Amino acid sequence: MSVIRITDRISIDESEIGFEFIRSSGPGGQNVNKVATAVQLRFDIRASVTLPDEVKQKLTSLGGKRVSRNGVLVIDARRFRTQERNRQDAFDRFLALVKKSAIPRKRRRRTSPTRASKERRLDEKRRKSQTKRWRKDVGAD
Repeated sequence: MSVIRITDRISIDESEIGFEFIRSSGPGGQNVNKVATAVQLRFDIRASVTLPDEVKQKLTSLGGKRVSRNGVLVIDARRFRTQERNRQDAFDRFLALVKKSAIPRKRRRRTSPTRASKERRLDEKRRKSQTKRWRKDVGAD
C-alpha cells in the first residue's frame, strides 16, 4: 500500500484507485475480441479520506460527465493496444485532473473602471445616439 504524492500537502492512497479491464473496440487486430486491453480507472471522490473538501468539489466539477451520481470518477483509456500502456494513460490523466483541481482559485480583486474605459463607453453611447437621431422621421413642416 503506497501513497501517491500530488502536491506537498495532498497525497492519495493507492488503494483508493481501482482499475477494471474490459475489451476494447479500438486497434488490436485479432486480439481485440480475446484480450481485455481497455482500462477503466475508478476513484470514489466522496469516499476519499485523503483529499480536502475544496479539492473534492473542484475535482467533481472538472470531472464533468466522467463523475457518476454517486461521486465516482471513471476515466476510460483505450488508446493503446496493450493493457499496461492504457493503464498508465488512465493513471496519468487522473493525476493531471487531480493536480489541476488542487490549484487554489485566485481571489478577484475589485477594481474601478479606468478613465479611458469610461470615455470609450460614453463615446460609443454618443455615436449610437447620433445614429438613432439620423434614423428618425423628419416630420411634416
